[in-house]
Amino acid sequence: MGLTWHTEERSSDYRYRMTKSKMRSRCLICFGLFCVAGIVLVCLYVYLPISCSNGNCCSNGNCTRGAVAADSEMCSNIGRDMLKKGGSAVDAAIAALICTGLVNPQSMGLGGGSIFTIKDKAGKVTVISSRETVPKTIKANLMSDCAGKMFYHGAQWIGVPGEIRGYKAAHDLYGKLPWEELFQPSIRLAREGIPMPPYLFRFISHPMIKPLITSYLCDLFCHKNKTLLTTKDTLRYPKLADTMETIAKDGPESFYSGTIAQDLIDDVQAAGGSLTMEDLKSYRVRHNDALSVPMGDYTMHIPPPPAGGAILTFILNIMRGYKLSRSSLSGEGKVVMFQRFIEACKFANGQKKSVKDPEFHRVDVSNLIREDFASEVRRLITSDRTHSASYYNATPSREQMGTTHVSVIAEDGAAVSVTSTINQMFGSLIYSRKTGIILNNELGDFCNTAGDIRPGEQPPSSMAPVILHSESLDKTLVIGGSGGSLITSAMALSIINHLWLEKSLKDAIATPIVFVDGSNKVSFEGHFDKNLKEDLLRLGHTDGKRPAESFLNVVNAVVKERGCLTAVSDSKKMGKAACY
Repeated sequence: MGLTWHTEERSSDYRYRMTKSKMRSRCLICFGLFCVAGIVLVCLYVYLPISCSNGNCCSNGNCTRGAVAADSEMCSNIGRDMLKKGGSAVDAAIAALICTGLVNPQSMGLGGGSIFTIKDKAGKVTVISSRETVPKTIKANLMSDCAGKMFYHGAQWIGVPGEIRGYKAAHDLYGKLPWEELFQPSIRLAREGIPMPPYLFRFISHPMIKPLITSYLCDLFCHKNKTLLTTKDTLRYPKLADTMETIAKDGPESFYSGTIAQDLIDDVQAAGGSLTMEDLKSYRVRHNDALSVPMGDYTMHIPPPPAGGAILTFILNIMRGYKLSRSSLSGEGKVVMFQRFIEACKFANGQKKSVKDPEFHRVDVSNLIREDFASEVRRLITSDRTHSASYYNATPSREQMGTTHVSVIAEDGAAVSVTSTINQMFGSLIYSRKTGIILNNELGDFCNTAGDIRPGEQPPSSMAPVILHSESLDKTLVIGGSGGSLITSAMALSIINHLWLEKSLKDAIATPIVFVDGSNKVSFEGHFDKNLKEDLLRLGHTDGKRPAESFLNVVNAVVKERGCLTAVSDSKKMGKAACY
């Protein structure tokens, strides 16, 4: 009995040890598999877009399907929602622009014009320009009224609005949602009202602008007792809501030949303007292939003249030749880089006079977009001093401000970069009470650039909505700016910061700029490095001493890289992008 008992005990102990060993082995195998899985997940997290719980986000919180960067979160959201409904990139851009006319009416609206740069899902890039044009009849010797003016207020400066025809042309080619649907969110907002936007209030309450608002635009921005609305008040656009509803239901031609057109003309002529029904009826949109230019590892698609794409390309080509990298921001190299940029901008000022409407002038901007010409100019740039105006062949020009920009990338890879404007702050200050539309002052853009202007001509512009993509097609950047003459510097530096100096898109846009005005004076945005500023001024530049509040440069952009979308709306307009 005892022997049997001991034998059974040893056998039981052996089975126990074997079971325990197997369990330990299984645990080790499971632990190993867990580690391998963890390593795989980390690699995927680092190298590939990982979906969040909603299936739409990359590992860094950015999106994978569609994105819109407009001047305000409200308008970015409206554009994004159009994408989510199955709308195209063009649908999203138009809806966001219509909304922006409510949030930032000082910048754009139905009384202005726009430039669309559109990349379809196959990669073809088209430009649709609906910039304002010269009416058939204008005030005699209008250009003689340019002298000494900073702002061009009054009905004599109104160009023929092209905004709505531009939307229609883009929608006809690339739209997916019904035309009427693009207007519905903004019609509702215009009727129900929106909280007075803080950025808009900043302007209507400014000591220089407030008297103009109370004199010309009190119908929109004042209480019944003629005091300004504040950020505690609701801003409504009842007349504009009626106009948008008619355009939505009856189509764009109601703006150009229907009741809206007649009401608009009546109000403009009552204010002393020369715009006629014939001007509206005969307005036509321009369709062009984008100019495609090599930009190192990228191809950049730009709108042709009289837009500002060629001047932007000229500056970027000069700077690209310096082989910029993150190390260019170190030590003395930072001073040299900004000195070269300032000099490039001065040479660009000397070239602006060649950018005119090619339908009315002999225009050849091939030099401006060629690398060999940039190389010739680069040899003239000195890193230790600046020169007199004649060295750059520069002609002083007036400064502009205003405009808005929207950037969109859709799920199918289509993209839109569109800039819209009524020109200067609140345009001509002519408000059509019958339609709720603020009219542009676009003819002021001809000042100091043309001896005479002709019916149908588009003015020169700094507007440059562009689309860039890498040669491997794994990265697309949709970018554009607003702020009149500041557009070129702001866009150039944002692109340089992101593509070559390796800053994040957000930091690239937020970095303070240096601006060279039409007289080659150099001004520095607030928070620009003070020591760097002093080093640059010691090289002989004239300090433009531009007031901090006049740096109205705003850049909005979307980038898609390895399937991940990053959308950034410039914080200067208190904007926020939207994606999903």
